[in-house]
Amino acid sequence: MNEQMRTFEEISGYGYGVSAQQRNTVMRNTYWLLALSLLPTVLGAWVGIETGITASLGGGLGLVVFLGGAFGFMYAIEKTKESAVGVAVLLAFTFFMGLMLSRMIAMVLGFKNGSELIMTAFGGTAGIFFVMASLSTVIKRDLSGMGKWLTVGALAAGRNAAMLAEQARLPPPVRVVVADDATRAALDGLPTGTTVGVGESALVELAVRDDVDIVVIATGGVVALRPVLAAL
Repeated sequence: MNEQMRTFEEISGYGYGVSAQQRNTVMRNTYWLLALSLLPTVLGAWVGIETGITASLGGGLGLVVFLGGAFGFMYAIEKTKESAVGVAVLLAFTFFMGLMLSRMIAMVLGFKNGSELIMTAFGGTAGIFFVMASLSTVIKRDLSGMGKWLTVGALAAGRNAAMLAEQARLPPPVRVVVADDATRAALDGLPTGTTVGVGESALVELAVRDDVDIVVIATGGVVALRPVLAAL
């Protein structure tokens, strides 16, 4: 792992490069999409409960269907993320996840306060997404200073060197990880002292660092499996 690291010691004078309005727009669209994705999730759960289509998916069969469908959709999302088709694939994925949740929801509905528990969870999640999307729409101030409350130990990206370099500036992490040597060579403008790792083994190394309290993994596809298992 140490052989795959290099340090940027002579880079200085970096800036944000992205306006507060652009960041707020991205956040607004993200939260609106998350809120929208709840609709097919609810529809999938309703279909599963009403039809009982998932009732027979017990034991190993259910696990195979869930993992196969989940990783299949994540792969499809990764391949279509640069087009409008990616949104449709994402919504189909949330419908599938709602369908997979229907057995558990049916069990919860059997409780005395089951419907109340489900509506509280759904309403709370939808409310948070709605409020955050609304704030991103109306707030014009640069809130990047709030990042000073957090310490980012590491960031990882696939082959988007430009986006990774931009994110690494606010606030600067200790290490970043990319998919291959070509992406590492394309990195430019990283803060002084930032080290760069390459490949899946570097992702695993980040997930098990002793100085990391919270691991957030948003990497799609099979490449995320080893880091997730290592972080557990």
